[in-house]
Amino acid sequence: MSVRLRRPISLAVLLVSGAVGANLAFLGLGKVFGYPDVLDDPPADVLASFAAHRPAVMALFTLLAVSAGLLAPIAVLLGRRARTPGAGRLITVVGVAAAAVQVVGLLRWPLIVPFVHDPGTFHTLNVVLGRTIGETLGYLGTAAFTVLVVRELTGREFGRFIALLGIVSAALVACGVLVPLDVPGADFANFAGYVLWSGWLLALAVEWVPAAQPSIASSR
Repeated sequence: MSVRLRRPISLAVLLVSGAVGANLAFLGLGKVFGYPDVLDDPPADVLASFAAHRPAVMALFTLLAVSAGLLAPIAVLLGRRARTPGAGRLITVVGVAAAAVQVVGLLRWPLIVPFVHDPGTFHTLNVVLGRTIGETLGYLGTAAFTVLVVRELTGREFGRFIALLGIVSAALVACGVLVPLDVPGADFANFAGYVLWSGWLLALAVEWVPAAQPSIASSR
């Protein structure tokens, strides 16, 4: 008699950790730092607010970066469930890339911003590492990854409700690229997208847990 796991329980743990960690960090940053609305303030004011709450802000951005980085191992594990090796590699590459750009953008806060005192330099960092790399590329990568997972795993690993939740959240997350263009409602759509995307991650985790229970195989 042997015990076999049909799905890796570690995937469910990663999914829950990523969703919960990101939301806790985001809520904490909103309360302590006024994030993300604080980024609309003049750079000098943002730096002053950062300095006033430095330990908490650095810790929360580190948690947010770690949570975003969990998308990489999630992508690797989900990629292994794809129908074909090529599709699995694409899921893995896009997911890891989406995780990487978000981590790069977020880690500027604990690793670089503490040493920046010039508002002009801070503004440049915010545009390049934040808005361009961390946000725009992160939004597109997250949305593309989600669509790929839905396309490859619907019907085999999860049902239509989770698929629909994934597609809707991906579309709304992608609206974030319109925020710098001042498109009305784009920022709210992006925020709602990430809330739904967190729900999608949790729904995937719930779907994984029952199927990850040990199955007993008898051998004679």
